[in-house]
Amino acid sequence: MLWSKTFIPTLKETPQEAESISHQLMLKAGLVRMLMAGVYSYLPLGLRVLNNIEKIIRAEMEAAGAAELLLPALQPKELWVKSGRDTVIADVMIEFIDRRGRHICLGPTHEEVITELVKSYVSSYRQLPMVLYQIQAKFRDEIRPRFGLVRSCEFIMKDAYSFDKDQQGLDKNYQAMHQAYKRIFSRCGLDFLTVAADSGVMGGSVSHEFMVGASDGEDIVLLCPQCKQAKPFKDETKLTCPECGIILQKTNTLEVGHIFQLGTKYSAALGANFVDDKGKQQPVIMGCYGIGVSRLIAAIIEQNHDKDGIIWPAEISPYQVSIIALDVTDELIFKKALEIYEKLKAEGIEVLLDDRDERAGVKFKDADLLGISTQIVIGREFSKTGAIELKMRRDNNKITGKAEEILGKLKEVLHG
Repeated sequence: MLWSKTFIPTLKETPQEAESISHQLMLKAGLVRMLMAGVYSYLPLGLRVLNNIEKIIRAEMEAAGAAELLLPALQPKELWVKSGRDTVIADVMIEFIDRRGRHICLGPTHEEVITELVKSYVSSYRQLPMVLYQIQAKFRDEIRPRFGLVRSCEFIMKDAYSFDKDQQGLDKNYQAMHQAYKRIFSRCGLDFLTVAADSGVMGGSVSHEFMVGASDGEDIVLLCPQCKQAKPFKDETKLTCPECGIILQKTNTLEVGHIFQLGTKYSAALGANFVDDKGKQQPVIMGCYGIGVSRLIAAIIEQNHDKDGIIWPAEISPYQVSIIALDVTDELIFKKALEIYEKLKAEGIEVLLDDRDERAGVKFKDADLLGISTQIVIGREFSKTGAIELKMRRDNNKITGKAEEILGKLKEVLHG
């Protein structure tokens, strides 16, 4: 993509409304734009990052045996009344009465809807187990939207649901999802913790949160600096590590995922039953597995930035390569930049060419702010000696050489 043909409205100054470093960098790099408190538009670069995260999630969900579907955002409130959660979540539920007099809510989550769906089709133990997931917008009337995409009123989630005939099946699916989550967060370039958690309004018996260390994180966990065991912080909480005997450290974190063993909480309430191998009716055993997809963007930036801007992990980077033509009025420089751009595109490499007629300093600053993992710089040295530069954004390591040599090095980097 040519910079002049896309929309990347970078900012020189830090927006005053941005509270966290991730929020600041998302706005400065032109990833998102706030429409109103808690509601954001994803601009082209932000959408590319979001799509890359979703691509990783879909690959790992498919590998774990989950099938994707898409459930409606509009939900009949009567389902929530049946499950008993209409009052529990009333403070954040966005609801209205339509012209037909129906009580409708915008889905804050989808346990009731997926249970109602499975109830209509599953009747025998032979149809189980089943794992279904979706990636979709959720809506919550947050009392205090903050930190950009971290706590917003409209956000994107991946929610998966497992359906089993017994606890053994649920345990198996729960562990499969647990391992899938570890792979997802690792591929996203995150250093994460897994913490046993309270099931809260979701219900069920077993629950784990996936937490990412972040200076502006809303949650606090107690972390052992030696064995890395973590647990939720509570004012009575004992401060000695049970394994190492070392004083636990308070660590600010951001929740990026949560998994639950729901049991029969929803299936019993909504009548999602199956006939077992003895011919008896039993409630389906359920599990629920959520990832804050849009929140992951903030978490990744929190752990991958420096004073100059974002440093995207390779799989998340909006483009694989950024070509910086330092003087587009120089015919030799711009011609070479276009030649490399077309060559990389033809090889299936996602590339952004900065073809703006801007000062070199502006282009360098914007390139580091955007954080694309590899940069090719074509400047005056090319006009003199034919040399171009390859720069790695993460460690600022630079290699200079002829175009063929640099492109060879680039392919080595891109292919690991």
